[in-house]
Amino acid sequence: MKIWFDILTPKQVMFFKRAVTLLHNSGHEVLCTSRKYREAVELARIKKLDLTFVGSHGGADRYNKLLESARRTYELAEVVKQFGPDVAVTFSSPEGSRVAFGLGIRHIGFNDSPHAEAVAKLTIPLTSKLYCPWVIPHSAWSGYGIARKNIVHYRALDPAAWLKHHDNDIPEVMQDKKMILLRLEESKASYIADKKVSATKMIDSFVDELWQSANIVVLCRYEDQIAEVESRYGDKVQVQRDVVDGITLIKSTQLFVGAGGTMTAEAALLGKPTISIAPIQFYVDKYLVKSGLVKRAINSRSLVRLGMKMISDERYIQTQKKRATRILGRMEDPTETIINALRL
Repeated sequence: MKIWFDILTPKQVMFFKRAVTLLHNSGHEVLCTSRKYREAVELARIKKLDLTFVGSHGGADRYNKLLESARRTYELAEVVKQFGPDVAVTFSSPEGSRVAFGLGIRHIGFNDSPHAEAVAKLTIPLTSKLYCPWVIPHSAWSGYGIARKNIVHYRALDPAAWLKHHDNDIPEVMQDKKMILLRLEESKASYIADKKVSATKMIDSFVDELWQSANIVVLCRYEDQIAEVESRYGDKVQVQRDVVDGITLIKSTQLFVGAGGTMTAEAALLGKPTISIAPIQFYVDKYLVKSGLVKRAINSRSLVRLGMKMISDERYIQTQKKRATRILGRMEDPTETIINALRL
């Protein structure tokens, strides 16, 4: 079988990597396309995932998003036509969805983010089958033009695809001070950029209160975020300039504060004390809070209070490890879902 994956983000590199390897080792012909996007490019290199790069990320501006997407669709059509796949697999890639539809290729889609409306509108109606975590109801997708019968749940959050197979021997780095890892929001995604929301103001008081007692490491997504954080906080924080394997970084931290989705779930399922400061709420975030794996801070005061308590409460720290191990152990492996979907 010829299988085409369109892999656009670092999360998708992690999510699809093992499936790509297993399929390739089973004798299938696999093409993995991507686009020029800092974190995805570097993480694919770290994970030794061979990608064919077509086009670029359009940034936050609507016109640039449109222009780069149109260019990428045009260029991707030629690459995919030459490969001639039997099936396409994407994580709701707008260009991948359009090309698969235009060339009449069966399209298996994965998505855990119905709150990303622009992407959903462009991809869900063109998806043959949509697979998503069970915590997202069918009703979250129905408005995007897909029949309920074409939505398939798997009982796992997406990071289970790699956390169930990660190296448990990765050591935690011992430090003089406790380490806090801050992950900034996906500021150039349409669902963030259009609303012009930011978690930065909430972080200010947190940094001021804790920088002297802990090493605060900030993980940015873009070069302009790096510049802003370095200018705003100076020596109070350490900006992680290089793209790294998130698991290694998370395992070395004593507290994770996330303004996004994937690394927040990753940290929570690894049993780390985790606080969500995502500018918007979404189904996976709500599940993590309800299950007790994540606390949600709604303002700077609650962020400081939660952070100071969670980083020093040894009983809570041990409880989180046990809770996370139990919950992750009960989850399915989404990689098996990917491979089984290809057999249908």
